[in-house]
Amino acid sequence: MSLTRPIWRSTDAVTSASQRHHLQNDQALCPSIGSVTTLDAEEMLRHHGQRVTAARVIVWNVLIDADEHLTAESVAERVAAVDPSINLASVYRSLSLFEELGEARHSHLGADRIGYWEIGHPDEHFHLVCRNCGRVDHHRGTLVQQITDHLGGKEHGFLPEQVELTVTGLCRDCHGHSATG
Repeated sequence: MSLTRPIWRSTDAVTSASQRHHLQNDQALCPSIGSVTTLDAEEMLRHHGQRVTAARVIVWNVLIDADEHLTAESVAERVAAVDPSINLASVYRSLSLFEELGEARHSHLGADRIGYWEIGHPDEHFHLVCRNCGRVDHHRGTLVQQITDHLGGKEHGFLPEQVELTVTGLCRDCHGHSATG
C-alpha cells in the first residue's frame, strides 16, 4: 500500500497544495482554468522543508479524501483504520503543522463551536452551514474581498491576515422541505 495520494497543482504559479486542490475542484466546475499535474503528501512536506512521517502522510491523505469537514477526532478514527499506532496527539500535531503551512484550515462552523478541519482554501471561499441538516457548502464570491478592502481602507487601517466567513441558514433541500411542509 502506498502512503501517498496525489493531489492537484496548477502548472501556473500556485503556492500551496491546498490551493492546487481547490484549483482542481474549480477546474471541474470551470475546465478553462488550465492544466494540472499531481503532487503527493511527501512532495508537499518536502516543499515546505518538513520531515516526511507516516503520521503526516496518512493525516494528509485523510484530509484529501474527505468529502466533508472533519473534527480532529474523526480524522484520528480514519487514520487509525490505516495505522492504529498513530495516536490523537500525532493527528493534532500534523493538523496544526498543515495549518501553519497554509495547507489545511481549521474552522468553527455553526453554534456547536466544534473545530472542523479541511484542506486549506482561499478566503474568498466561505462556508454556508445548514442549521437543520448540518450540510456545509463552500461559496465563492467577492464579499470577503469587499470586507478586506473596507477594513484595510483609510477609515479602519486594519490589515486582515485571514477572513473566515460562515453563513448559517437553510440549505436548498431543507428550505424546500420547510416551504412544502
